[in-house]
This record gives sequence, structure tokens and C-alpha cells, in this order.
Amino acid sequence: MFAYFKKKHLLCKMNSLKTTIGSLLSALLVTLFFLSATENVQAQGNSLRPRSEVERVKSTKATESSLLADRVKSSLETALVDSILLRLDAEESHPADELYDSWNTEYLKAYAGVEIPETFTIDVSEFVMPVEGRVTSHFGYRSRYRRMHKGTDLALHTGDTIVAAFDGKVRVRSYDKGGFGYYLVLRHANGLETVYGHLSQFIAIQNETVVAGQPIALGGSTGRSTGPHLHFEFRFLGQEINPAEIIDFDELCIKDDFYMFSKADATSASQKYTAGASHAKKGKLKYHRVRKGETLQTIARKTGTTVDKLRKLNKLKKGAILHVGKSLRTS
Repeated sequence: MFAYFKKKHLLCKMNSLKTTIGSLLSALLVTLFFLSATENVQAQGNSLRPRSEVERVKSTKATESSLLADRVKSSLETALVDSILLRLDAEESHPADELYDSWNTEYLKAYAGVEIPETFTIDVSEFVMPVEGRVTSHFGYRSRYRRMHKGTDLALHTGDTIVAAFDGKVRVRSYDKGGFGYYLVLRHANGLETVYGHLSQFIAIQNETVVAGQPIALGGSTGRSTGPHLHFEFRFLGQEINPAEIIDFDELCIKDDFYMFSKADATSASQKYTAGASHAKKGKLKYHRVRKGETLQTIARKTGTTVDKLRKLNKLKKGAILHVGKSLRTS
């Protein structure tokens, strides 16, 4: 689905490019016609002019024609470069485009028999906490109920806003009386899917494209629940991942920019967290979760760094808006 919208956007760009090139060629033809007509008129009068003046006029027109040709050439070269860049952009794809070949809007478990890679590096750098709340129940086996708890429960009050953890699209918007109650499943470009359970009300609609930090629902206690909380899951091709392997729940932010999924570890419900290859030699990275009212200046003071360093580490431009819940790398 991500590929569909990207191709549609690309087609719009290509149509615009064709229009631009067409306009340039039309302008070129009109200009050449005008120059040709002008030269014919001048040629008729050249017989009445001294030879030196005729040569001067020809030289001037030759220069003007050369300059015009250079301008047209430059414009066409720019259009050609833009076309090449668009082709390259079209070839670039998100991991989800390659991993998923279906879009099921009815069921969470929609990947029976799908081939899961042995390992896969997932970019989680754009993660935003779906809600501020302490952990009330961890991922893992529940001896009391004799079953696995495949997510992490976060405390909240009924009506609290739930936001999208990453940019993505709403795949499932449904109700499960004996389990999640009202719940959402979002698919993300990085290959992950996230699950949000026990909601009291939906905000996002089916198939809606959302951005990280965008409100998607209100928290509640629907379905099989003993009190208001958010049941939150990470899944990769249907395989659940322990959220604590990705999130530092004490700081409410990610542990690192990348999560290394391992099929073997996931199968045994004991996923291993590793740093991205580019960070392996730099030691543990530190992050800060943006809170309401904070600026780069206040965050820099709190974390003992500088505004320039924060901008560089997080690729932030001057004037960039800080979204509450966003994890900023501080070292």
C-alpha cells in the first residue's frame, strides 16, 4: 500500500515534468520562429546597408542566438536531471513494501505461512511513546492465566489520548469482545506493526495514513480488562516482539536507533537487543523524551550538551518543531 501511494505521487511529478518540458520546447520553437522571421526581414534590408554594418548585425544576432541556445540547453538539462532523480526515487522502497504482500483489514493474525527472515534490522529512530504511563504488566508468560502476554500494559485514565508510535497506516480497526476490546493495528514503513488495545474510542479511520505522534484513539478498558490501560504490542510479520527490548520504560524513549530482529530469539520469546552497526563502537547511546513546554535550549541544559550538537545528532533544521513524546538522541 505504501508503494501504491508513492507511485501515485511519482506519476503526478512525472506529469508535471512532462508539462514543463513541453512548455520549454514550445517556447524554443516560438523563439526560433521569431528569430527566423526577424532575420528574413533584416536580410531584405541588408542590401541597403554598408557591408561593415551587415557583418556587425550578423555577429550580434549570432551571439544572441548562442545565449538563447545555452539558456534552453540549461533548462532542458535541469529537467533531465529532475527526471533521473524521480526515477531513482521511484526505485527506493520502504522495508514494508518488500516484506508484506497483502493488506488484510479484518484480522491481526494475517500472516500464517509467511516466510520470516532469520534476522532483520529495523529502524526505530522515529518512535514516539503512544501514551505516558507506567508499566502495569510486562511482556511474557502469565502463570496465573497460563498463557503468554504478548505486549506491555501502560497505565492511563479513560479518555487519555493515544498516539501513533511511527508514521504508518491503519490496517485493522476492530472490536474483540473477549480480548483487546476496541483495538487498532498500524503498519509502518520500517516493517513493524503496532497494536493498541482496550480503547474507548477511535480517532483514526480505516486505511488512514498517520504520522508519528498523531492522535489515533482514546484509552479505555474495553474487552478483557481489569481497569483502564493501553495494551501495546510490536509485531514483525505477525511475530510479537517484547517492547522492553526496544523501549526504555524508565525514560519513556527508545534504547537505540535500530533493533535487530532475530527469528530464533523471537520464537523462544527472548529477543535480543543490539545496537546498529554504525553505533556498535560508540558505546551506549543516550536519549531524551521531549516533554510539553521543552525547547532545544532547555533539553541541552538538562542533558549537559549544546543546541548545535542536538541539531546535528538528530538532523534538525533551525526552527524545527519538537513533538511531545519524540525521542531525541543526546549523545
